[in-house]
Amino acid sequence: MAPKRKGTLRQDDSSGSKKKKDDMKRSKEKKSPSRAMTSKYLTLKNYIKADTWLEVLSEEFTKPYFIQLEGKLASELSENITIFPPKEKIFNALNITPLNQVRLVLLGQDPYHDDGQAMGLSFSVPEGIKIPPSLRNIYKELSTDIPGFTTPQHGCLEAWARQGVLLLNATLTVEAHKANSHSKYGWQKFTDEIIRKVSEANQQVVFLLWGGFAHKKSVLIDESKHTVIKTAHPSPLSWTKFEGCKCFSKVNKALEKSGKDPIDWTL
Repeated sequence: MAPKRKGTLRQDDSSGSKKKKDDMKRSKEKKSPSRAMTSKYLTLKNYIKADTWLEVLSEEFTKPYFIQLEGKLASELSENITIFPPKEKIFNALNITPLNQVRLVLLGQDPYHDDGQAMGLSFSVPEGIKIPPSLRNIYKELSTDIPGFTTPQHGCLEAWARQGVLLLNATLTVEAHKANSHSKYGWQKFTDEIIRKVSEANQQVVFLLWGGFAHKKSVLIDESKHTVIKTAHPSPLSWTKFEGCKCFSKVNKALEKSGKDPIDWTL
């Protein structure tokens, strides 16, 4: 009697088809990491404490780029790679300066990458940490631009943030001792949205943009209702172009013109 080849063939086909489906499923999972897979290790929105920001940014947290960003950071943390600033301070700028209190946006590029420097506020370092060169130049300009300004012995700018100065970096994390190492992780999509939300939700905000990188962000701002001030960057490399720009007094004049209190630059 001939063997039942049809049954054997059907069994083989079924097994092969199942294997193909499983392979395709695994392939999709690799290309599109699920929120459950990443949130087991790191859910970034948990570190945003300000309800005003959580509400307007809620859609960003479910977008593929943000989920992939969480996955990249979670992977590095699982490999004991040091990331600055600490998780609790990644969104320091948002937590200290609620959306409805933003009067001035001061945009930086990425966090300081040496030990103890990054604190989640652009250009700022904790008290007790050596003042970085760009911040020293900021102080130099303040001392000639703002009457009575005394150069502080520390680099903590938190007092500005508490007055409505959003000290925002375009990229919010960095690997220790590797400048710009997270610049292509997707952070800029997120911080671009922050700039858009400030422009949409608020009135008469001043945006202080230092250097070519920051200047490009002006396309995100509605200049019909906000003031944009562009200058060179305070870095030592462009200090001669930044010196004498009087950007700080220009900020206060713009705020006063719109009926808002000026920034007290004292630290």
